[in-house]
Amino acid sequence: MKVPITVTVNGVRHSSEVEPRLLLVHYLRDVLELTGTHVGCETGLCGACTVHLDGEAVKSCLVLAAQANGCRVTTVEGLASDGELDEVQRGFWEEHGLQCGYCTPGMVMIAHDLLRRSPNPGDAEIQRALGGNLCRCTGYQTIVASVRNAARKMRAKKPVAAARRRR
Repeated sequence: MKVPITVTVNGVRHSSEVEPRLLLVHYLRDVLELTGTHVGCETGLCGACTVHLDGEAVKSCLVLAAQANGCRVTTVEGLASDGELDEVQRGFWEEHGLQCGYCTPGMVMIAHDLLRRSPNPGDAEIQRALGGNLCRCTGYQTIVASVRNAARKMRAKKPVAAARRRR
């Protein structure tokens, strides 16, 4: 028996019939072919599958696709605009916040979640936020530097965006 779902992913509405036990991570990768969300541990420990569900960071291996019915999902593919990396993605690029890259999509998504809540985090706050996402390559220093870089870029961009809205 399949269940009908409608999910808006990266701004595009998708209607599908899915097995009730299908995980959101597998829906994104296997049904929608959005492979930027990585499958790591499938137990919620590594964070490689982190996406935003209605604006909040979640580990998509812990969410059934049917639970996302009617929701908005943003994956790492949905962050870039007009082929340009967003501030967090650019921060990871500029600070070399990745090596093998397997954890990177989840790290980028959790960094977005942190910077939405706290636009000027200190290193300890960044480290706490990243605590649920595992990296086996970098030692985390470059990842923390990447998030700091992104925070600076986002804070610098806000006054420009606010000035445009006032016009």
